[in-house]
Amino acid sequence: MLNRRQFASITGLSLLAPAQWIQPAAAAQQRFSFAKDSNQFLLNDQPLQIRSGEMHPARIPKAYWLHRIQMAKAMGMNTIAIYVMWNYHEVKQGQFDFKSENRDIVHFIKLCQAEQLHVILRPGPYVCAEWDLGGIPAYLLADEDCVLRANSQRAPRYMQAASRYIAHLAKLVRPYMLTQGGPILMVQIENEFGSYGNDHAYLEELRALWIKHGIDGPFYTQDGYDQLMQNKTNLAGAAIGLSGGESADILKTRKNYPDVPVLSGELYPGWLTHWGDPVMQGKEVDMSRALKEMMDAGQSFNFYVIHGGTNFGFSAGANTEKGEYQPDVTSYDYAAPINEQGLATANYHRYRTIISESLGAALPPIPKPIKTLKESMNRPLQAQYFTSIWHHLPPAQPYARPPTMESMGQDSGFVLYQTTLKEANQSVQINELHDYALLHVNRQYQAGISRAKCPATLYPDAKLYTHRQEITLKHSANAELSILVEAMGHINYGRSLIDRKGIVSEVFARSSQEAAARPLKDWRVHRLPFDTRFISSLKSTAQHGAPQQHGNFFKVELSLQELGDCYLDMHEWVKGLVWVNGHCLGRYWRLGPQHRLYCPSVFLKKGKNEILMFDLHFLEAPPIFLRTSLEE
Repeated sequence: MLNRRQFASITGLSLLAPAQWIQPAAAAQQRFSFAKDSNQFLLNDQPLQIRSGEMHPARIPKAYWLHRIQMAKAMGMNTIAIYVMWNYHEVKQGQFDFKSENRDIVHFIKLCQAEQLHVILRPGPYVCAEWDLGGIPAYLLADEDCVLRANSQRAPRYMQAASRYIAHLAKLVRPYMLTQGGPILMVQIENEFGSYGNDHAYLEELRALWIKHGIDGPFYTQDGYDQLMQNKTNLAGAAIGLSGGESADILKTRKNYPDVPVLSGELYPGWLTHWGDPVMQGKEVDMSRALKEMMDAGQSFNFYVIHGGTNFGFSAGANTEKGEYQPDVTSYDYAAPINEQGLATANYHRYRTIISESLGAALPPIPKPIKTLKESMNRPLQAQYFTSIWHHLPPAQPYARPPTMESMGQDSGFVLYQTTLKEANQSVQINELHDYALLHVNRQYQAGISRAKCPATLYPDAKLYTHRQEITLKHSANAELSILVEAMGHINYGRSLIDRKGIVSEVFARSSQEAAARPLKDWRVHRLPFDTRFISSLKSTAQHGAPQQHGNFFKVELSLQELGDCYLDMHEWVKGLVWVNGHCLGRYWRLGPQHRLYCPSVFLKKGKNEILMFDLHFLEAPPIFLRTSLEE
């Protein structure tokens, strides 16, 4: 049996019985439970085969939530599963936001209920999800002795924070549990913990917290089959969700756990993509056979994901493979049946037919697609130099050695480290740099460093190195060394979650006459979070002439008479980020395979639109293009 990260070609799925296509019973009669002698979930004591499609409110503009929910319903789903990303809602330590933008989880749940769909709540605290640090707030990494995903005795600070989060979320969702007349069937305890450890006290402590705050279940856990068998990370009386897993895997699991129902909690219609992958992953997956098997067997499932959405801003996470850092791309298209811009794919229609035929009933009509922008398509839009990061440095803070981002209260964006090279023509080595950097001496670009594997031939002028390499610099004595570091996403999966950002080691330097390198001291550090406040404060400095240093902002002003979804084609650019009218679309990187960033129509407006690009390498801007899809 393959584990979660090996399921790129798995084709499993599960669905619900024809009787469950009818309208749910009145709210006062709702009761969800587990059968004692079979692999069945029960709704009001009647068998319920869960047909669930997962989507994440944090990855979808709020204005599109209803459309995506209705798309899932029209494919035959009777349930929507949602991750709640803790760090998306605890925006600062102790300050929660469940109202702004697409953070209004209660509103999303109400939309599901209005569409007569059930909800499976997957609140973490850890969710993985290819999301930054798996949803855990990065402020916890400021503690040098930080322990994550462990019980109160081993990780008191983590559990104190997790308890605060659960208390806040439980208060919001309690009125929407099925027993209260709401649509929530089950709550997941943690996520794929068997891939991380076997701290059963931790899992029980989380369950006790939900019960303490008025959520008494039902509960379930989620694991790959092998990890479940190895670490026994189920909970007594809780259902079991399998990551991957087809019909036969459910039957096999039931032999080991005959007292609770088993569902395919994550069935993969596609797969995630890293920067540097040869293509966008998962396009070849066809789950038709497995879907029909599970329909015929009446087994329950959750498509992971039925619609992926987008890693807007800095939300994308990263994985590791044999010590190699693998950051995730901005698109979370995932080759899902409903693609990134909400359109039905060929697999969507294929699966819809299988489900309809199995149910023996017609499904709801497919909603009309969101309008696609037609204006200004495929013609070059020339960007103009706007300003440089060097013109907007906040006051520096002094440090003896380079601090991590988290120790300075920053969880994403950039940090500029500066110190003095007292001797001429020194070589510099940084053993741990997370994750990408530009090296300037006296504000003249000298080299780039990438933690992720990136061929130097991709853009030879970058003089790109990997961290741990020794880099020889050309400079006079008493020169200013500047290292601009970009955080590309905290690791979100596996046992190496302690992934601090910035410079995470000493910086060593030596002259040609020295055999051993010495650590550089006396640093001046500028925090550059690139948050909304920082970006909105930028002022044009184009009147002072063209830029001389790397790390520049460019702008396009686009006038529109109509609105619609589009993609910004950045294939001629090197590496950076894009904002449209203040909304951060996410990262681009010539490394690929993604070169287009999704721009929903709700980020645009009639009349003047401002597109702002920050590119780490360009001194002069190439054009950008508007396209109609992620790939053409």
